[in-house]
Parts: sequence; structure tokens; C-alpha cells
Amino acid sequence: MIAFLDVDYRESGAVAAAVLAHTWVDPAPAAEVVAFRTEVAEYVPGEFYRRELPCLLAVVSRCPAMPDVIVVDGYVWLGPDRPGLGARLPEALGGNVPVVGVGKTSFLSAQTVAIPVLRGGSKQPLWVTAIGLAPAVAAEAVRTMHGPHRVPALLRRVDRLARSAGPAGSA
Repeated sequence: MIAFLDVDYRESGAVAAAVLAHTWVDPAPAAEVVAFRTEVAEYVPGEFYRRELPCLLAVVSRCPAMPDVIVVDGYVWLGPDRPGLGARLPEALGGNVPVVGVGKTSFLSAQTVAIPVLRGGSKQPLWVTAIGLAPAVAAEAVRTMHGPHRVPALLRRVDRLARSAGPAGSA
């Protein structure tokens, strides 16, 4: 199972969402999970993981089983030997779950480790980084995902789910 994760921050906390799929090319989710957190750390530049990691852990804990691969909205690596949110997730989960990061905006220092992926006729790439999975394999998987647009359908879906879900089912 592949889990696509995203977090939406609110005045009263955050909603973490997971869209689960059997394969990279699935056109629709096999399942969806949300977790609401009322306590969220303040954003600190360079330490985004401190804010986002607890939210991601909350939603992963609600998945029916530990995913085989996790995809996060953002970077696994911020540069050579500079871990981002995605690089910290496997350790926080207590295992060796591969994590793929899909950045929508360019992060200059991460360009040295990120693989640009063009989709849907867009001239602006997605930036793919990974841990526990060869970066080229991760980039090809993102390239082949379902959907005609730059951002694949399942990544668009998890973004909408996180934005639209309310505090029902709070963690």
C-alpha cells in the first residue's frame, strides 16, 4: 500500500490526511484517512519537520496497516546530507519505510539532490527526492502516476482532503 500524505494548518490546529492506493498508477484512492490535531508547533525556518512530523505520525497511525511506501508533499532531502521532513519520517515510524518527497516549488539547495519530473505538458517540474528507494525509481513512479496535470491525481486528492476535512474523527 502507498500512502500519500498532506497537512493543512488551521487557526485551531491541523488536519493531516492520507490517501491510500495499491499502486502508483491507481486512478482513485483505495481508502482515505484523516487525523485532526489541536496542538501544533509553531513554524520555525529550517525546522519545519518539528511542526509537520507529529501530524504525519497521527494520520499514519490511523492507516489500516503500515504503508509500504509513503509520499509526502515536500522534500526528503534539502541538500546533500541535509535531511528534510521526509528523511526524518522513517526513523520516527520506528522502521525502514521508504519515503518519497514531491516538492511543487523549487528549493535551491535541494536541486542538487532532487530529480526534476515534468508531467502533463507543464514546463515547471515537480522535484522528487527519496530515502529507502532509489531516487530515479521514485521519480519514474511519480512521472507515471495517474492524471493529465503536473500534479498527479492522488496528490491533488490528498491536498483537497486535508483542506476540506473538519475536526470530526479527531486524534
